[in-house]
Amino acid sequence: MENPVFHKELTAPCGMNCGVCIAYLREKKPCPGCRKRTENKPKHCITCKIANCEYLEETESKFCFECRKFPCQRIKQLDLRYRKNYRISLIENLGQIQSNGIEYFLQLQTLRHICPSCQNILSVHRNFCLHCKVTINPV
Repeated sequence: MENPVFHKELTAPCGMNCGVCIAYLREKKPCPGCRKRTENKPKHCITCKIANCEYLEETESKFCFECRKFPCQRIKQLDLRYRKNYRISLIENLGQIQSNGIEYFLQLQTLRHICPSCQNILSVHRNFCLHCKVTINPV
């Protein structure tokens, strides 16, 4: 398989790369990502306070780092959960996007989330490749 390419539309306002989310990668009824308005998403994604935040509409980029309340309590809590459970920081992701641009961020994501064994996308929510089942060591 070719190295997949992540797109800006797959990067949620909070800095999550939806392309590495288990809901996006699942075979049955995959989620289209946070920026898509559809019912084919987990309920917690449809009702997400960050994706539906009224202040987000005031930003040009539609990323939380441009918000006048950044980092708000919601993003801090989500960042803490992702750092603790999945070893990634959404606030750091947003900082990379803000400092270096979305294209650079997406290149880093491609390097970080490709299985070294089969070259498929790795889910941030699992410690093994969904395709070849090889165990992935934490970064």
